[in-house]
Amino acid sequence: MILVNLPGFDLIAIVAIAFLLLMLFLALFEPGLRYRIAAPPAVALESEDFLRILGALANSTIHRNTRIEVLTNGEVFYEAELEAIRNAEHNVNIEAYIFQKGRVAHRFIEALADRARAGVQVNLVIDAVGSFATWNEYFEPLTSAGGRVEWYHPIRLHTLPRINNRTHRELIIVDGRIGFIGGAGVGDHWLYGRRKSPRWRDTMFRVEGDAVTELQSTFVENWVEASGEVLTGIDYFPLLESAGTSKALVVDSSPSVGESTRARFLYQTLIASARKSICIATPYFLPDRSARKELVRAIKERGVKIKIITPGKKTDHLLTRTSSRRLFGPLLREGAQIFEYLPAMLHAKVMLVDDVWSVVGSTNLDNRSFGLNDEVNLAAFDGQLAARLQEDFTRDLADSLEITYEQWKRRSLFERAHEWLGWVLERQQ
Repeated sequence: MILVNLPGFDLIAIVAIAFLLLMLFLALFEPGLRYRIAAPPAVALESEDFLRILGALANSTIHRNTRIEVLTNGEVFYEAELEAIRNAEHNVNIEAYIFQKGRVAHRFIEALADRARAGVQVNLVIDAVGSFATWNEYFEPLTSAGGRVEWYHPIRLHTLPRINNRTHRELIIVDGRIGFIGGAGVGDHWLYGRRKSPRWRDTMFRVEGDAVTELQSTFVENWVEASGEVLTGIDYFPLLESAGTSKALVVDSSPSVGESTRARFLYQTLIASARKSICIATPYFLPDRSARKELVRAIKERGVKIKIITPGKKTDHLLTRTSSRRLFGPLLREGAQIFEYLPAMLHAKVMLVDDVWSVVGSTNLDNRSFGLNDEVNLAAFDGQLAARLQEDFTRDLADSLEITYEQWKRRSLFERAHEWLGWVLERQQ
């Protein structure tokens, strides 16, 4: 009755605000899309048929002449990235969810500005939420040297319908010939530890060969969204010679209107097709019901050995850790082994399947990565590469504490209450 006495403009404003709040609620808490593999490919993971099927599902070209180097931890991958940037001749393209002010970021801006002054085209796409504390002024040494910095989905009235879609990708491409892909952005916590917060544990790939062209294409997609400019030309897309023997798929993932993503196709198909083993390292283990069922099915129906490493008490998100632990029970009961990494925050995003397939990229096993964020992963069919990653995984296991089903059942009431708080916000973690 009160609304009847309000001026028409006020009534319209109230209705508009209510509508925006409803849209925001639906965006934050809309249930995710449920997935089910109708029938896993009836071919061996080691076969060309499986490679072809996976490539089709991921909408990815099969790159057969790729060289992939594993870069373990910040002291290794930052030096490799900076060296490639300092040697750039034509262009450097960076897409980052996290570009955080600090000593590491200063080194990157210094190197990028130096190349920009030398005539190299430098383009950065930075996520406006992931790097919200890094302002335009911080990039002034780079932009004054001729480099360009664009923000992905900045917070504006007209971007509110897409505010929940972030670019979570971490990509560097130099001269269209060298690429870096993984889960690490630019930030001091990947290199400099403190007494109670050791430097984060993470993994990046250094890539050469024909797969780099597709990494460049992935960057161009969000450069267009952020800048309105399409990058073309031979300097961005040079003819690449054979650099190695790895067979690789670059899986460029963006959520569709119906919430399906190529990253989800990739992960769910590999899990559903495993016959021997699945090893997963992930910083945020919040698989939805569909993914959990697929993991349980792999154990019960095919006897697959599953080992999962997640962060321990040194996690950067306590609520996510407790939300994650709530999901351990059914997996532990069926025989999965779950470990918590003790020395530092574990941020590596790695999956190994049957000792032949490796996946490294920006995707977490959570709802955001599978249905909300822009992600990118490199999936490689290469037994030697898988063995190299398995070495790191084995070392991480030695520094981790195994969680048993009996321990899980004895969780405190306080922890269980915290878990349910996390369940309410699970879609956004």
